[in-house]
Amino acid sequence: MADAPDFVTETRVFYDALAEDYAAHFQDLRPGTPLDRGVLHGFAGLVGEGGEVADLGCGPGRVTAYLASQGLSVFGLDLSESMLAIARRENPDLRFVRGSMLELDLPDSSLDGVVSWYSIIHTPEEHLPALFAGFHRVLRPGGHLLLGFQFGDEHRRYEGAFGHDVSLTFLRRRPEPVAALLRAAGFTLRARTVREPDAAGGEPVAQASLVARKPPETAG
Repeated sequence: MADAPDFVTETRVFYDALAEDYAAHFQDLRPGTPLDRGVLHGFAGLVGEGGEVADLGCGPGRVTAYLASQGLSVFGLDLSESMLAIARRENPDLRFVRGSMLELDLPDSSLDGVVSWYSIIHTPEEHLPALFAGFHRVLRPGGHLLLGFQFGDEHRRYEGAFGHDVSLTFLRRRPEPVAALLRAAGFTLRARTVREPDAAGGEPVAQASLVARKPPETAG
């Protein structure tokens, strides 16, 4: 990742700096946990017990651990070594590797599922087609993709998060344009959800998710 785009480097530096504070503040999956767990549980059911899944942008590994508890064979990948250290500490039985979801070092058609749970929120629009093409490449025919992201049109720049001298832009999106990009990458849409913000949990905007599928191979 020596020649990584500026936004990738900025994301890594941001989360390396505040990993411990982030993990302590967000003790569970996310605010609004019951509804989010419903989405993750449904995704696990679509993939099927024992399915091989990559949690891309796994952070401290809370979603990775939840998916493992649902019977999936899952590993986590993240840019931030500081986040991965927390994930390994909290989940010693799971595998976590450092890498970029924009440069997946995985064989073609090697996974039953891909999760990008609030990981595309730092990826500029012009990089999404290549990102989704990579997700499509590593999925087996019939495999499923789950995206989670912040809903909206106005992006937000966080400066000095948790008292650290770092900054990062959080990109909010609407489901329809993201769904169109997924279709262009060869996916079919299975589900979309939007839930209202959990004000008590500090969420400023609504939250969205999309489930898509790489079409199965057809005979003949």
